[in-house]
Amino acid sequence: MISLMVVFYIFLVLFGIIGGLRGWAKEMLVIFSVVLALFIIFLLEKFAPFISPFQEVYTVTEGFSVAFNLIPEAIQSSLKTQFWVRSLILVVLVFFGYQTPGISRFAAVARREKVQDLILGVIFGLINGYLVIGTIWSFMNSAQYPFEPYIVAPQVGQPLAETAISLIAKLPPLWLGGEPGIYVAVGLAFLFVLVVFI
Repeated sequence: MISLMVVFYIFLVLFGIIGGLRGWAKEMLVIFSVVLALFIIFLLEKFAPFISPFQEVYTVTEGFSVAFNLIPEAIQSSLKTQFWVRSLILVVLVFFGYQTPGISRFAAVARREKVQDLILGVIFGLINGYLVIGTIWSFMNSAQYPFEPYIVAPQVGQPLAETAISLIAKLPPLWLGGEPGIYVAVGLAFLFVLVVFI
């Protein structure tokens, strides 16, 4: 069995390679897509009755995680629904973020320096990997890992578990998906678009 943390780092490398091939300007659009997805999820949690914060659906009081099959079935169904709605919003917006328009002015901004573009593309690709895969992992953790026995929570006592648990505490929805972080991120994204791309 492979650790979720190892899978996370494999995806980071993959996103870094994709970012190097695409360039920094196109990768910025994906970062903005993730910020927009988290902002929409934040608004839906506040104002839509069908999306509830995970803490309102089910809260673990003891330990890091509970086996999903030990949770009552009605709550299991609700956790799965909450996970899939959030993940679908994120994946759809990231998909459209990767569908970059072919605007000539946009291409001119993106390709000033080839080496610089490659290095910045890798860096922003790594950031995208952290944002996209980290967000999905955070949603899965909050939903108590609804894919048991295929994907299970890091088990305390395993060699990588403590590192994985500390990494989960730093995933994007926990620091970026709430107030005031999401407001700052949306403001900075709009500011960047106005200054650089317009």
